[in-house]
Parts: sequence; C-alpha cells; structure tokens
Amino acid sequence: MESPLNESAPLAVELRGITKRFPGVVANKDIELRVRRGEVHAIVGENGAGKSTLMKTLYGMHRPDEGEILLDGKPATFRSPADAIAAGIGMVHQHFMLADNFTVLENVVLGSEPTRGGRLDRAAARRRIQEISDSYALGLHPDSLVEDLGVGDRQRVEIAKVLYRGATTLILDEPTAVLVPQEVDELFGNLAELKREGLTVIFISHKLDEVRKVADAITVIRRGTTVGTADPRTTTAKELAELMVGAELPVAAPRESTVREVPVLRMRGVSVSAVAGGRSVVDDVTLTVREGEVVGIAGVEGNGQAELVDAIMGLRPLAAGELRLGDEDIADWSTRRRREGGIGFVPEDRHRQGMLLDAPLWENRILGHQTQPPAVKGVFIDRKGARADTARIMREYDVRAPGPDTAAVALSGGNQQKLIVGREMSAHPRLLIAAHPTRGVDVGAQAGIWELLKDARAEGMGILLVSADLDELISLSDTLHVMLRGALVATLDPRRVTPEELGGHMTGASRGDHSVGAA
Repeated sequence: MESPLNESAPLAVELRGITKRFPGVVANKDIELRVRRGEVHAIVGENGAGKSTLMKTLYGMHRPDEGEILLDGKPATFRSPADAIAAGIGMVHQHFMLADNFTVLENVVLGSEPTRGGRLDRAAARRRIQEISDSYALGLHPDSLVEDLGVGDRQRVEIAKVLYRGATTLILDEPTAVLVPQEVDELFGNLAELKREGLTVIFISHKLDEVRKVADAITVIRRGTTVGTADPRTTTAKELAELMVGAELPVAAPRESTVREVPVLRMRGVSVSAVAGGRSVVDDVTLTVREGEVVGIAGVEGNGQAELVDAIMGLRPLAAGELRLGDEDIADWSTRRRREGGIGFVPEDRHRQGMLLDAPLWENRILGHQTQPPAVKGVFIDRKGARADTARIMREYDVRAPGPDTAAVALSGGNQQKLIVGREMSAHPRLLIAAHPTRGVDVGAQAGIWELLKDARAEGMGILLVSADLDELISLSDTLHVMLRGALVATLDPRRVTPEELGGHMTGASRGDHSVGAA
C-alpha cells in the first residue's frame, strides 16, 4: 500500500536500516522511514513495536547500533537532543514538561533565554513568541501562568517551545491522548498551519481514525521493523489495525446490564483540599459504585479526578464527607488496609505510582500485594511463587518480555500497562479503581483490557473508570459522571450521549445537566 503523496517533495527525514538493541531486546531492526518536507507523516504500531525507540533515536536520546539518519538528504549524527535541536528536530513528549508556576513566556524560553546586558530580554522574547503564536494560530498569551491553562493550551505551549528553538521537523508523541474532541480539532487546525508554513510533522498515535484524518502518509511498524506504508485516503482503520496487530479494531458490542443492588463504594459529600485548609480540589462529590457496575468519570485532566482517586486509595485525607467500602467506613484506613480490604488500583501514572522501573517484573508483580499469596509464604517473600505467577500473568495478559526477571524499564509502555492490569485483576478485588487503563496501548491490547473489564463487571466487580478516552467511557460505563473544577456537574446516559456532547460538558461549554439522576 504505497502512498501516492507528492513524490516530488524533497525528503526532510530519511532513516535507513536503523537497528537499536538493548540487553535481551532488539527494539528496532532494519527500520526504513521516508518523510517528505511539508507533510504530516504518521507512525503507527502496536505496543513494543519500537515507535518510541525510533523517535528517541531521531531526537538524539540514544544512538543507533546500525543504520543512518539523513536530514534533507545529508547524513546526520546526534550525540544528544541538543544536537537534534540544532539540526531542526523538535519533540513534543506525551507527558508535558512544563513548570506550572512559570508563565508561558518563561516556559518557552527556558534554556534558550534571549539576554540583554546579562538579563532576560523579555521584550524580545515576547515579540518572538507572539510571532510564532500568530504564524501558526496557536493563540498563546505570553504572560499567562501555565497552571491556569487547559490541556490543549499546554500542548500548544510545548509546540511553541520547539518552534522557538528553530525546529523545522516536529515529532509529536501521542498528541491527542489527553484531549477532548474539540481540542483534537484545534490541534489538527494547528498542524494544518504548520504544514502551510512548510514544516514537517511526525505524528505517533494509536488512534487510527485520527491518523487517517490528519496524516498525508502512514508508516506501519510491527515487532521492531517497518511492515509497510499506507495512504490514509484509501486505507480503512480496519485495514490499518490488521497491518499493525493482525486484529480488528475493538467494537463495543451491546450488552446486558449486570448492575446489582449491592453498593461496593459509597461517597457522600466528599471534599479534598489542595493543602490543609486550602481550596477544594474535590468539591462535595457524591457517587455510588455497585456490584457489576462500571461508573465512568469524564473530565479534562486537572479537574480533580486524580485527587478523587487519591482520596479513595488513602493517599490524600478527606476534608469532609463519608467514604464506605461495602458497609465499612474506610476514611481512616491506611492504603495497605484498603488494598487488603479489596480495592484494586490501576494508577494514572504507571511510572510514578505503578512500577519500580529498575526492578524485575516479579517484584513489580507483588507491589501492593506483598502481604498476600502468591507474594508471601508465612512471613517471607515467596520468590518462587511470585516468579511463577508473573509468568502466568505474562502468558494470560500477553506481556511481551523475555521472562519474570526482566527489568520493567526494558518493556514498552503498553506491556508495562498490561502487567499492572494483570496484577490488579489477579487479586480479584471487590472494587477496581481504573485510571486511564488503556492510555498508550495499541488497539489489540485495548480490546483485551476492555474485555477483561467487561468480564470482571459481569462477575460482580464494581469498577470506577477514569479516562480521557471518550469512546472508552461511553462504551464501558453503566453510569457516566462529568467532573469540572472538582465537582460532578452532570450525570449522563452513556447509551445516548455522543463524544461531542460529552466533550461539551467536560469543557463547561454545555450548561445544565442532561442527567439520568444522581447516584
């Protein structure tokens, strides 16, 4: 499926025979990539396919073991990201790297400050940032504090940072992962402006419909090597999925309700403060999760969802309200006791809260479960039992790694996520807190995790699902709440709401509560 995009345009980036090895893993093998100047070129592939490794090589974060990089037809060697930036390569990472307490201007110029007489030349910086914002329709205000910006605006600040440093080729890693539909449309408008000005964009994504909408050409990577190119105008999402993973896209099939009357989690008037006695980041939240029910929480990131999850897990104290697991008041329970009482937890940030990256997989298997079998025998850690159970999880949840003694850092993000989901499901919790359970996983793994959640729900598990994937929320939830500025502002029927309507509630554009009754 060769792409017939303007073949006369010169190549901005060409990768020839790129191979990159890590201990026990060949991350990239003989990769070929040809990106033409002024196009949006998408790179798609399943988890562990080697997309991130390839982009880190292009950005100078590590050097290839074999192969060569050509920019505008000339060989290039990068020893660090600084070399890549000097050559016109900029990268916007999936997890933003911004200082909340700095202004847009201060974030953009950080490390590349224009000076006059040894001091920051704010006037020159402001002029340059305004020029960039106007040229590429970014809509930035240099003096705005980053902590006051929404997710879409933060992403535009990241784009401005690389443009400020003179980037002519931008790498965007999963740029729509945390955006609502309206923000995705705005981003695609920004990319059109970048193209119009002759810039080149390399776009890494798992969202195949979005890739087909925005890309001029697509390169598919599977198991560390390129398997083909595709023309987004003639290739369906189904065909792309089959190229990527040999599987069809997950389809949310209609399902019978499995909701029972027995509540597993009850929250009444729960509030959480940013600091003791400070402003509320969770404001008077009341909700119930019953056996066999998936309760979805939708919201633009930063509206209190993370703090709500922390409060349920005992990582933040309640400022007010009641929190019950079944019939028991758990507000004063430790996190360990809540875990032992039957709460499973798939955290939002797997690296910060879910794994020890330098530890082997079997040690990660027992994290949070170190007081229960198979982690322990008597008072001692059962290494043999933990290794055996880790091998089982790797088989059942398709965690691709050499074995239980492999360090977690050697796995792709999606395989790390599958290990965490397998670990939490294996404990058969009464209540599962699932925060962004499929973030950064490919369509095959996403389908698998969705089926696991549906099966657990059918068996009576209560699930609180926090996600930025609106299709995921709509297809899995029995009840769907919208969180805005710390409060639940709408309760919606997932069988009737559209992603656009849901996005409107999330951004506050939709007033009123098209609700189906509060929980």
